[in-house]
Parts: sequence; C-alpha cells; structure tokens
Amino acid sequence: MSNAAAIIPGITAFFDPATFTASYVVADPASRRAAIIDPVLDFTPRNGRSSTRSADAILAFVKAQGLTIDWLLETHAHADHLSASHYLHGKTGAPIVIGALITEVQKVFAALFEADDVTPDGSQFGRLVGESDVLPLGDLAIHVLHTPGHTPACVSYIIGDAVFVGDTLFMPDYGTARSDFPGGSAEALYASIRKILTLPPETRVFVGHDYLPEHRKEFRWETTIAEQNAANVHIHAGVSEADFVALRRARDAELEAPLLILPSLQVNIRAGEMPPASPGGHVYLRIPLNAI
Repeated sequence: MSNAAAIIPGITAFFDPATFTASYVVADPASRRAAIIDPVLDFTPRNGRSSTRSADAILAFVKAQGLTIDWLLETHAHADHLSASHYLHGKTGAPIVIGALITEVQKVFAALFEADDVTPDGSQFGRLVGESDVLPLGDLAIHVLHTPGHTPACVSYIIGDAVFVGDTLFMPDYGTARSDFPGGSAEALYASIRKILTLPPETRVFVGHDYLPEHRKEFRWETTIAEQNAANVHIHAGVSEADFVALRRARDAELEAPLLILPSLQVNIRAGEMPPASPGGHVYLRIPLNAI
C-alpha cells in the first residue's frame, strides 16, 4: 500500500437503531474529500412508508464539515435495510461502488422478484470492484478486499488505518455474519475473515451492525484487529475452519430471515433505486409468497 496508509482518516458513524446498521462518512482531513459507506434509506414495513431522514442527516453533516463526496461505497447487497445510495447519488453525483460479484446476487433475486427491468450485469452501479482494486480519496486510498461468505459479492474497504467490513465481522462479543443466504458459504466466510485478521493488529475495524448482546448496554461499532484475534467469540485466533463451519451452520439453522429481506433486496439489487412505477403511478414492492 502507499503512504496513504499513514494518513489517519476522519471517521464519523451514523447508527440506525431501527435496523441496527452503522453507516460511515470517511474523510481525508487535508483535501476534505470523503466517502459514504452503507447508507440507510428509512423504511417502515408496517405502512410501507419510506423516508430519507437518515440520509439527510448524513448530508447535513457533510455540508457542515465542508466535505465533497467522491464515492458511495456498498459493502454488499444488504438484506436488512434499504440502501440510500441512489438518493445520495442524486444529491452528490458520486458513483455507487459495490463488489463485482453483485451480478451473482442479481441473478438470484431478479428472478425471484421477476424484476424484468434488472439486467444482472451490475450496470445499475457506477463502479464494480474486486480484490486489490484501489480508489483515490484525496491523499488517501481505498483498498478493496474481496471478502465473500455472507454473500458472494461482499467486499471490505481499507482506508488509512481502518477497515470497513460490512456484515463479515461483528463486534468481538457478537461474532460473525450468517452464511446461509444464496451464494453464501461458511468456508468462504472463514477464509475471508482470516484474510482480514492478517491486517496490522492496530488496524481499526468498523462493523456494519451491532445487535447489542445481553451483557452490554451500549451500541458499539469500532474495534481492532488485535481485539478480534484475541476475543471474537466465533473466530478468535486458534479456531479451526472445521470448528467455525460447524458453529456457523448450527447458528444459521436457527436464524429467521431478516425482517426486511424482501423489501430490501429488490431495491438494493437496483443500487437503491425503487422498482418502476405502475401505470397508475404507484411504486410497489413485491412479496413472493412461500418463496424463501
């Protein structure tokens, strides 16, 4: 990596308690160029209402700090919240970035939702990235790690002394992501996490969610590689692949589908854009019965 790794980025988290999601603004302190990672579009399934409240809070922060947004970074196609990247693209002009294997996710879910408008080629996004790709961010650089397992398209972003891991890793006292979604793999997840954990021990790790274990009273989203290696309850140093895979599969077998999996995925395979409006001018999200 370049000398950009020595620059300490400014990192501000925005936590959405409705979906337990942490979104981030990452800024180069000298140039004021910045990226937004995993922004949330607010959605209430009870009445089908969406809003941009969370995204607007990020935009207000960006304006107050005098930042210019260069990239909208998605760690994967989320199954637990709708992405606000399309909305933020309209406000900032910044391209939406996601792992190149989003095409595999699109093939599955475009077919499930019979989304004829979705060509599964990733063209809905501004930039598809893979292992070792590098994006500029002022005097910083964004280094891409392909970290599949939760989904085939998952990527992590190394920016300065920090890595943003999406759903691949959680806080050490909560563990790791599920691997039972289409294209997921406990074996691949193990390999991806081991790759992340070879980063320098002082590297800051920013996770995509915190679900607040019973013993803890406050939400957290920042840890370190050293803490993950020492104390992650699923995959600390010394845990074998066989043991991890057995644990992950047993846990996944007990998990329910995420509450927003059906609304979110049909939006997120479109890079956060809603499906086309009906002839009557209404936008509908499909709920395929007995399909998952």
